[in-house]
Amino acid sequence: MTFTPTDLPGSYVIDITAFSDERGWFSRYYCKDEFRQIGHLKDWVQLNHSFTYKKGSIRGMHFQKTPYREIKMVKCIAGAVFDVIIDLRLDSDTFLKWYGLELSAENNRMLYIPEGFAHGFQCMTDNCALIYHHSEFYKPEAEAGIRFDDPLVNVHWPLEVATLSPRDASHLYLDENFKGI
Repeated sequence: MTFTPTDLPGSYVIDITAFSDERGWFSRYYCKDEFRQIGHLKDWVQLNHSFTYKKGSIRGMHFQKTPYREIKMVKCIAGAVFDVIIDLRLDSDTFLKWYGLELSAENNRMLYIPEGFAHGFQCMTDNCALIYHHSEFYKPEAEAGIRFDDPLVNVHWPLEVATLSPRDASHLYLDENFKGI
């Protein structure tokens, strides 16, 4: 695995090393020893899988509030998505900055997202599937989100929005009173 830091400290693009032969390929998505190199010491306690039908659909921007902030690692296993993270750490030099990249079944990349970030994605194809590793259990009382089109963040989504859940559409816009997480 190769860990490449993004512009947002603590987050990494992970490129997988695949071993190929005439049958196909094999790769490792996680190795505790290798992840220690980037300071990851927590256990993955939950693994989730999402499937989104329609190109242009957006899921996000989701996070969990303190004390249930979580580290996530995301991988696209079918289709392609534009994956986005937003730094919500008030003490960060990159507070309210975003980073986006394409994750796809073809490029086999993953994104490591530290605590204190919102996460979401837009489908670049129909029928997208993602798997998510989480360092914290899902807690409905800690669930939160911000609008995908929040003007304080100004994410540049590549496609017109096709579908958005009622929950994601109800997230509030940030204002100058937002203190981060």
